[in-house]
Amino acid sequence: MLKNAMKTNETVKANDAELAALREHFAGCFTKEGAFDLKAFSARIRDQVAVTEEGYQLDFLGKNYARLLANEETETVIVPDEAHNAKPENAKSENVYISGDNLDALKHLLKSYEHEVKCIYIDPPYNTGSDGFVYNDNFKFKPEELARKLSITDEEAKKLLDFVGRGSASHSAWLMFMYPRLQLAKSLLRDDGVIFISIDDNEQANLKLLCDDIFGEQNFVANMVWEGAFKNDADKIGTNHEYVLVYAKRNDERIDWKLRKQDTDIVLKEVERLQKVHGNDFKSASEDLAGWFRANKAKPVFAHRRFHCIDQRGAYKEDDPTAPGGRKFGLVNPNTGRVIPLRKNRGWRFDQATFNQMVGEGRISFISDDSIMVRTYLHETLSSTPQSVFYQPARSASERLDTLFGADVFSFPKDEDVIAQFIEMSTDKDSLVVDFFSGSATTAHAILKLNSELLEKRRFIMVQLPENLDESLQHAAQDARIICQNAIAYLSQHTLPHTLDYIGMERIGLAARKVKSDNPLFAGDLGFKHFTLAKPSGEVLEKIEQFDPKASALATQNMLDEFGEGTVLATWLNHDGYGLTKTAEEIDLAGYKAYRCGKHLYLVHPLDLKHPSKTVIKALLEKYETEKDFAPDKIVLFGYSFGWKELEELDTNLRKLKVTRNITADLDIRY
Repeated sequence: MLKNAMKTNETVKANDAELAALREHFAGCFTKEGAFDLKAFSARIRDQVAVTEEGYQLDFLGKNYARLLANEETETVIVPDEAHNAKPENAKSENVYISGDNLDALKHLLKSYEHEVKCIYIDPPYNTGSDGFVYNDNFKFKPEELARKLSITDEEAKKLLDFVGRGSASHSAWLMFMYPRLQLAKSLLRDDGVIFISIDDNEQANLKLLCDDIFGEQNFVANMVWEGAFKNDADKIGTNHEYVLVYAKRNDERIDWKLRKQDTDIVLKEVERLQKVHGNDFKSASEDLAGWFRANKAKPVFAHRRFHCIDQRGAYKEDDPTAPGGRKFGLVNPNTGRVIPLRKNRGWRFDQATFNQMVGEGRISFISDDSIMVRTYLHETLSSTPQSVFYQPARSASERLDTLFGADVFSFPKDEDVIAQFIEMSTDKDSLVVDFFSGSATTAHAILKLNSELLEKRRFIMVQLPENLDESLQHAAQDARIICQNAIAYLSQHTLPHTLDYIGMERIGLAARKVKSDNPLFAGDLGFKHFTLAKPSGEVLEKIEQFDPKASALATQNMLDEFGEGTVLATWLNHDGYGLTKTAEEIDLAGYKAYRCGKHLYLVHPLDLKHPSKTVIKALLEKYETEKDFAPDKIVLFGYSFGWKELEELDTNLRKLKVTRNITADLDIRY
């Protein structure tokens, strides 16, 4: 477990991931000494790819250091919140909330969710100078170690360590913070996956270059402009917008970017009412619908005001039947036999046969014998192409969140309705969505609301650093101080820790209750499982480093108490690809408790006099022989729970079983 990760980190280098990919696909371009032959590689791709020695790329202080951090294994474990996860609303939930550093979280998630995420939305620190962003590095490298890992001089390593150790809010520090996180996030995405990143002018240009470097410029989708409330307090030009950078994992993959038109259901209900009131008197129904739109001029439904006419099919608008570059021919009115005049420099959008069919279906409005319009129906155009510039008042999200909590507990939350649109336009009905800068858990709220409206099953994984609000209060400015005090008061009232992640978790619970209240028939997943990432104390790390595998199990069996059975299993299940929402089944081996999930059998507890290795092996053999569905091919042991002799005995017996009983299970000892 941790010992394996610590050992791996001793030799990891900044370019290990890139070299591993090259070895997988271009094994012939490596010498027998393991060096990469650039000439051989160039020769293989030259016919298809332009090989140049000059190029344009983003470079910043600490870039290779950031790549190194992305390649290092996390030295944290996954601690399940067993009381929370056992609650009825959470026990079977496939949603996940992780309290911890998102760099560690992403490394854990890649073990189970690599290439499985359809959409990522993040709202990272903007590095405004007032948002509290300071790069704080908790990785402890010695200069000579870092020099070796990055292939730089000891002097260069000392300068770099000085930079990352003193805390900085420079552009380089922000890029170094973001680089490994985005690098890992890319690996989470499916081939048809998409990432949305909120940002403002402070780092927008740098973020664009960074994403070009990581995702590839060819996978850029859009730089959306999110216009909020008007500001009139600027000395020069009032800035009333932010950006949302959008990148695809692969732009050549098909993504249906359609978006539901908002509030169409309200219009359609009014149309249905008017049809019942007026029957076939479509003229009166249309006049009333036009009046209804005028009365709702200040509301979102007014955006659909062009659909103010009603016929037997429903509400429609009248569109021009011609277009520049359309078909130029004599279109005949089938009712009169006369040719309808065509405007100069225009052409018909359809041919004669299609036109005749549309006339028969009542889809053509004859303004006169010489003038026609095409009827476009609202219920047939419920989706539209998302636009790169959109308006959503910045304050409305804060007001709704204040109402939800009954107090102002979070500064500048993102709008769940806007995030829901991002998710809707880029995901399927059961997609997995990740937000590793979860904040107040807006993304989780958006998914619960969207699922309830569409009766769908999207899942989420939220990650939030458990920021200590008592410490934040000491350094907060006046406005932020009041909000921080409100958050602390709310958490105290509910007997919860004073950390930001609990504000996020509380919001999910409050949002779930509101969604259920608004949509009582919705029976979807409104819960979530909670996990915390923990790094063992110095005392435990010392025990790990001093652990002697040849010592007796009795001397070291308390190591299981240091971690806890649940932590070991949660960390291993995720490591082995089962994710964070699967549970292991208890297996009885002659009184010894083991655990099974899929093809893995986990032995966590130490053996004792009541459960010696021979007895356990015998019971295990009987399982293989008598239960057809019992066929784990890997037996995983918590190495600290077993003495050297017991491990040898288990290994020897398993080897014999492979020969005599054709059981192919391998032994995997983890520390």
